[in-house]
Amino acid sequence: MIKNVKKQRSMALYEAILQLKDVDECRRFFDDLCTPGELRSMEQRFDVATYLLQDQVYLEILEKTGASSATISRVRRNILNNDEGGMMREIILRMGLAVPQDGADES
Repeated sequence: MIKNVKKQRSMALYEAILQLKDVDECRRFFDDLCTPGELRSMEQRFDVATYLLQDQVYLEILEKTGASSATISRVRRNILNNDEGGMMREIILRMGLAVPQDGADES
């Protein structure tokens, strides 16, 4: 019988990320940690989120990123309708890559 036990998340990775000193260290760390395909996927999702927060339409985003409409929809759902986190949205706004729309809070 397989037990359905949820494993507690390890915080070591997140703590390690906080030790990175600059963008170059961050890039090198993620190069060590992820496959090239995983990195491209994460970079693409971040770009999609940025374009969505800039109010660009799906076809423009698809042309610029090559992301599928399913990926664009998933990212949109995660960044625009996520009441529990929305950290990517907050970071994009903090970086000045987009501005809050419709009176949304700027954290």
